[in-house]
Amino acid sequence: MNLDLRIPMGLMFTLVGLILTVFGLKTNGNAALYAQSLGINANLWWGMVLLAFGITMYVMGRRGQKKIEQERTTAPVDGEVRRGH
Repeated sequence: MNLDLRIPMGLMFTLVGLILTVFGLKTNGNAALYAQSLGINANLWWGMVLLAFGITMYVMGRRGQKKIEQERTTAPVDGEVRRGH
């Protein structure tokens, strides 16, 4: 079985993005925490970016995995030549 690297990578980025997003939402009103970043809730914004990237990578990996499995099931029989691709 070939595992597409985008699947575990997408899960990791999704998990980190989810943690950062939740932390950013919980600390949204804390002005002292975000004073160094000019009042911008960097945890929330970067958490959402990582979450979107992780979900995108996971979905792309699953699509690639399905394509590989589909090609494996439609493989030519011994002696048969497959043309057209």
